[in-house]
Amino acid sequence: MTTPALSVHGIEKSYKDLHVLRGVDFEVERGSIFALLGSNGAGKTTMVRILSTLLTADAGTATVQGIDVAANPVGVRESISLTGQFAAVDEILTGRENLVLVAKLRHLPDAGAVADRLLARFRLAEAGGRKVGTYSGGMRRRLDIAMSLVGDPEVIYLDEPTTGLDPESRIEVWDVVKELAGGGTTVLLTTQYLDEAEQLADRIAILHEGRIIANDTLAGLKRLLPPAKVEYVEKQPTLEEIFLTLIGPSGPSTGSGTQAGSGTQVQRGDAA
Repeated sequence: MTTPALSVHGIEKSYKDLHVLRGVDFEVERGSIFALLGSNGAGKTTMVRILSTLLTADAGTATVQGIDVAANPVGVRESISLTGQFAAVDEILTGRENLVLVAKLRHLPDAGAVADRLLARFRLAEAGGRKVGTYSGGMRRRLDIAMSLVGDPEVIYLDEPTTGLDPESRIEVWDVVKELAGGGTTVLLTTQYLDEAEQLADRIAILHEGRIIANDTLAGLKRLLPPAKVEYVEKQPTLEEIFLTLIGPSGPSTGSGTQAGSGTQVQRGDAA
């Protein structure tokens, strides 16, 4: 059998008397999007920091691409990349200069060519010569993810990548994440947004009070609740649908949103 991209067993972590992780277990298949869902303070970022070798677990084991994070942290770092909650870009430099800098730090040959390929891939070629301080939130986040892909890491951690973004920028990031997985990259996504996990994840784990309380596909999680009564009613458009319809098409992101104002079948009433 193929070794999982990530394998976590019995991970515990405390900060003095605060028990953040209380025996976390999960596995992530290669080339999939795995969402770690939880409210603020649930321990999502702590788990990512352990898998990134930035923190040491108090107990348990974790491997990335079969490499033990505690025994061989250097080997783990060579196969991963991390994008945090806030874009780690230099606003004084241009988009291209940011990418060239990272490529040089990774000792890659022809850093300029690497930067140009990533600018084109993330639809930033026209903005590549502009200072990042002039970029929108969505552009900065796309650049941040592009910087994480310098060197072609096999696993990428996205820690709440759409925090603070407007609806259009969120959909831009969703498209990027789907593209990554489509290209074979394994994605560990932490989020507190339920719709984000629904849109992106092949599998969803819910982290609550330091423990995984559910781990399944979206379809499997839906089976945990009884079916609801169904009535035919007119569906009112959401504010997000109205916003995206009014601002019009946005290049390759068009089609990721939903259409506003249509009648549909919705769940309503008490559980049957």
